[in-house]
Amino acid sequence: MTTIDVPSELTDFRLPDAVQARLQHLLDLQDSGELLTSDERLEAEGLVELAELLSLLRLRVIRAASGA
Repeated sequence: MTTIDVPSELTDFRLPDAVQARLQHLLDLQDSGELLTSDERLEAEGLVELAELLSLLRLRVIRAASGA
């Protein structure tokens, strides 16, 4: 198995506040029953995928740092 050195700073990676606020706004619109435009839906899907990727990276760095 190949190991890759990953900077511990990855545990601090998060969506920037403005991007997180935009995602939250889109999700709130959807939750309130409003239909998102196709552009808004694509934007929200992309932001969710990015947030999931950052979360996965963060968890893997934490796991690697703990020696698990």
